[in-house]
Amino acid sequence: MSGVRVLVGTRKGGFVMTADGTRRDWTVDGPFFGGWEIFHMAGSPAEPDRLWASQSGGWFGQQIQRSDDGGRTWDPVGNHFAYAGDPGTHQWYDGTPHPWEFARVWHLEPSPVDPDLVYAGVEDAALFRSTDGGATWTELPALRTQGDGKHWQPGAGGMCLHTVLLHPTDPDRIHVAVSAAGVFRTDDAGATWAPANRGLDSGGVLPDATAEVGHCVHRLARHPSRPDTIFMQKHWDVCRSDDAGGTWREISGDLPTDFGFPIGVHAHEPETLYVVPITSDSEHFPPDGKLRVYRSRVGGEEWEPLTEGLPQQHCYVNVLRDAMALDTLDDCGVYIGTTGGQVYVSPDGGDHWDAIVRDLPAVLSVEVQTLR
Repeated sequence: MSGVRVLVGTRKGGFVMTADGTRRDWTVDGPFFGGWEIFHMAGSPAEPDRLWASQSGGWFGQQIQRSDDGGRTWDPVGNHFAYAGDPGTHQWYDGTPHPWEFARVWHLEPSPVDPDLVYAGVEDAALFRSTDGGATWTELPALRTQGDGKHWQPGAGGMCLHTVLLHPTDPDRIHVAVSAAGVFRTDDAGATWAPANRGLDSGGVLPDATAEVGHCVHRLARHPSRPDTIFMQKHWDVCRSDDAGGTWREISGDLPTDFGFPIGVHAHEPETLYVVPITSDSEHFPPDGKLRVYRSRVGGEEWEPLTEGLPQQHCYVNVLRDAMALDTLDDCGVYIGTTGGQVYVSPDGGDHWDAIVRDLPAVLSVEVQTLR
């Protein structure tokens, strides 16, 4: 029987959770790297037992860990992330120059076809690539130096490159998202980049609400069967593009609030979307203390709350940008992790929810692998 493996990164370690296709009875292994921040865990689509973890700590810095046996054992691999050439400066919160400084790896994106190829989005915002299974890492410097990098400023959580979208059939096309700079696209494997933010409106945040760069994008998602349609959760506004990021339009519709962090797309329904609204950019908890995942079956504008099995009173957790995932089983499963340490699963596309675990450290990321 097919099953799933859920990879969970938390403030104090990583966890690997497995279940069969019913997704009712779970085995929970961990913590791995107990006491360390695990910003992101990811599995290789090309080699299911190859897993990656971004391990970070204030005392010992950044380390990438790799497992080749599904998480039973782990080995440290390359940890040298050096900006290419003279990094120069970018703008700080107050607009003054600030040197580019490497802090951590926010997101790991393995290639869908090559188990040794993996991308890393880091803070301060840059994109790195490894072609040797993580032993060495090289920056793709054209992203920061393509003209406006020196004007990028951090968002409230730092200046991070947190999303890497690899095209399902064209290895030269990549989209990345940076907080707080926006979306950027390459069509030549990173040799050149261009902003892809036309149509975004950040009124009240930017002096020029429709500026080419400076938008605080929180997360991107798309369905592999329709790679030119990309969905976005932004710092205020849920948006979509149907031309590979050339233009964007708002699809927040009847959401109770259009502020949030994650966004996901159903595995078999390209127009079915999921978001988790939170109250505001200063109140990072669900409206009215009710944890509700919202689903749109029509690609946005019309949304329905999904609540069965989720706490509907006195709930003041957040779901961070990398803490939503969807599996590819026939009954598509949806997974969310919270800053309160709960990991929830819905094995029926969001209609009903159950807690896999309830008392982990704050969850930073959730990824899922479908095991056939």
